[in-house]
Amino acid sequence: MSFACEVIADSSGKWCGNGLVFSSETEAQEYLRDLRRRWMAVRDVRVVASDKPATHTYVNHELEAR
Repeated sequence: MSFACEVIADSSGKWCGNGLVFSSETEAQEYLRDLRRRWMAVRDVRVVASDKPATHTYVNHELEAR
């Protein structure tokens, strides 16, 4: 199982992802924490399970493609 990030960044209430998929829920949560600090328009965030293979790693505030 892998994990993807989704955000609500406008008044539509629609969840949107950016295509990044992580191998652990912890990596996805850490990435979202960092993203939320950089994006001022983010209203809400969530991590969702994904059936896609992991595409990125996020360790020590470093995003890397696999």
